[in-house]
Amino acid sequence: MVVVVLLIAMILCQLGLSQVAAVIEDDQGALTTLTPLRLLAANLGVSIAGLLAVPFISWFAKVPWRSVLSFPRRFDGRRLLRYLGITLVVIAGANAALAVLAPESTTWTTFAVTGTTVTMLAVVLLTTPLQALAEELMFRGAIMPALASWVRPVVPALVVGVLASSPVFAIAHAPTDRWQLAYYTFLGLCFATMAVISRGLEASIALHVLNNGLTLVLNVLFAGGGALVLDRAAVPGGPHLLIPVPFMLAAVGAVWWYEHRQRALTAVAPAGSR
Repeated sequence: MVVVVLLIAMILCQLGLSQVAAVIEDDQGALTTLTPLRLLAANLGVSIAGLLAVPFISWFAKVPWRSVLSFPRRFDGRRLLRYLGITLVVIAGANAALAVLAPESTTWTTFAVTGTTVTMLAVVLLTTPLQALAEELMFRGAIMPALASWVRPVVPALVVGVLASSPVFAIAHAPTDRWQLAYYTFLGLCFATMAVISRGLEASIALHVLNNGLTLVLNVLFAGGGALVLDRAAVPGGPHLLIPVPFMLAAVGAVWWYEHRQRALTAVAPAGSR
């Protein structure tokens, strides 16, 4: 029920706001380009649905809303800032590798700054972090534990939650080929594994925000001053999607190392303070 309700809510929010954007722009045709208004509508649609997921899962599961962000510990803003610094290096490296090894896959054409560019950048910087946060709240904060709740033992439940929520995350992104489906599933596995390792969403939020935000900023700056291509069928998946894989795995490894180190420091703190 949780999965169906949240996915329907996300689809309806996106479709509704996209139609509003199409009416304002007086364009009822196929949405093949991503204008500033359409990007705003897409980001706000996901954001609204993701934020609504928090009170919904809190009511449905009868748990405090804060537990959607982290459990059993409290959400840690300093942890989020540290992970933003770590994952910034990872995402910058992944984009640089794509630019060098598979430049045709980036859709980057010419660097240009126009009025459209400035408006697009404003929309990206103001709403893309909220969109990425909302997806983490929905897929890792609500859907993953909902799917895991079907299994009683803790460890198998975590495995089921991670494995089952990842393809749901992929399908929600409307992949157009097997490469894209596999890549989005892989991303979902990385985000979910981070959440399980850290017992919270700080790491997955950081990686998701920077993955979407930095990539979009580069796409906007190198779009020749125009709007972005929205039709994923026009930019199909392929072997180039393997390039970011080691960078994402490095991010997961960094989360494991950091959390292991923090727990080790916490364990020895009382003895060291005597």
